[in-house]
Parts: sequence; C-alpha cells; structure tokens
Amino acid sequence: MSQAAVSSPVRVRPFSAAVGATIEGVDLSRPLSDETFGVIRQAFLDHGVIFFRDQQLTPEQHIAFAKRWAPIDINRFFKPVPGHPEIAEVRKEPGQTSNIGGSWHTDHSYDASPAMGSMLLAREVPPQGGDTLFANMSLAYEALSDGMKRTLESLKAVHSTGHIFGAGGGYARIPDTGDRIGNTQAAVQESVHPVVIRHPDTGRKTLYVNSAFTVRFDGWTAAESEGLLKTLYQHAGRPEFSCRFSWQEGSMAFWDNRATWHFALNDYHGQRRLMHRITIQGVPIGA
Repeated sequence: MSQAAVSSPVRVRPFSAAVGATIEGVDLSRPLSDETFGVIRQAFLDHGVIFFRDQQLTPEQHIAFAKRWAPIDINRFFKPVPGHPEIAEVRKEPGQTSNIGGSWHTDHSYDASPAMGSMLLAREVPPQGGDTLFANMSLAYEALSDGMKRTLESLKAVHSTGHIFGAGGGYARIPDTGDRIGNTQAAVQESVHPVVIRHPDTGRKTLYVNSAFTVRFDGWTAAESEGLLKTLYQHAGRPEFSCRFSWQEGSMAFWDNRATWHFALNDYHGQRRLMHRITIQGVPIGA
C-alpha cells in the first residue's frame, strides 16, 4: 500500500432498519488504506447502499474511488460530463418537468453482466425535494410466501433497453429529455436473468426484476407476465423494505444494483438538480 494511503477512524451507522448505512470519518478525495476500504466494502455488502456526506471531489477523484472497486461501466444513453466519459450526468433543469430514474428500478439489468453498483454524487440540489428512495430486494424476497418463492425460483426474466431508451421508448416520448438521453440506436440490448438470484458476494437470495427494464418472463408473453410482475412490484415497493435519502451538495450514495432498487422523486419543479453518476462493472449473475 502506498504511503499516501490514508487510514481513518471510519464509522458505519445503519441508516434505517431495512436498508442503507452512513459512512463517517472518510475523505474520499484522498487514497484510502486497505483497512478503511475493507470496512467500506463490507458495509456496502451488508447494507445494500452506503451514504457519504460532504465529499468535495473532482471528477478525477470520483473516478479514482470508483476504480478502486472494479472497472467502470460507461453508460451508453446518458449525456457524459464534458471531458469525462466515465461520468454520466443525471440532470434536471428548472424548465423541465420530467426527471431521470423516476420509477423503481435497478441500473443496467439489461446487460449480460449487470452493473455491480452505481455511485451518485450530488453537485447541485434543490433547497427541498429531490430525495431518492432505496429498497432492499433480499428482504422483499424473504417476505414472500414459500409457494411464491418456489414458483419464482424456476423462472427467468427478460430485461430490455429498447422500450426505455430506444427511438420509440419511454424517454423519446417525453419532450424535454432530448438533451439528457440519447444514442437511441444503441438500445438493442436484451438479457435473460433468473428472477431470484444468489448474490455473487454475499450468497443471499434476492428478487431480481424491476419495473423499468423487466419486460416479461422468459418463455411467457408480456400479457401473461403482467399480472405476476405487477404483484411483485407492489410487494417489493412496500415501505418496510425501503428508506428515503435527502441529498445535500457533496452527498454521495453508492448502491448495490444486485441487491436494491432505487427511485428518484420528482418533486422539485422549477429547481435545478445536477448529479454525477459512475456505474461499476459486475459479473454474470446466477440462480
């Protein structure tokens, strides 16, 4: 370990009973010791999402912290930060009414190797509003009946990009997303994943469908899939599985896409909100 690496009195404080933890005593602009990084990594696996406050990072420092975890998965559809293609802008201007990520979802589930995590850093936030909800998909799975668990463990689901990011997809039909979402010709990816995965790091069983990118069960029609998927979405979005995080400038959230959902609230019309997101590569997931 380089002598420049910094050891700190890192503290992990559970954020809610269901999901999340706050990490204190860490300055992410400086290299971290292996010991400190190990504590942070374990908190990420234990709690599904970890929160940091007062992190004044340059884009280079943001990228360096992300690369400590795994290679970066460059998003194909979001506008990048100028000069830094690894960082995607998640932006809403005062005159825009739509936001990005305004439904329960998990990032990049449409990829053959879904993203391990997403690292969102607040650059500009409204005085009120713009919170993000997070939900624990392991708790959601564990609360299902034994009969439902047996049914789901035999199923796979199709995850797709086209109906969200494609030329005729959801964002294309919203007039004010044109300068934030693009590259519609790349929205051709479909992947099939188990509906119940075993987390590749913790081994915990997790519900792995989401309302943004899951289009149907493998071998089923969309119409046949609709009822059961809606039941799962209503179940997993229950308040007892979730928490609500309020942003401040310099706040960072880093969530495990294999274990959580998230939902960006759109309750700050007339205000600007600018976030920088880096997505971390994952590995293929199995039942």
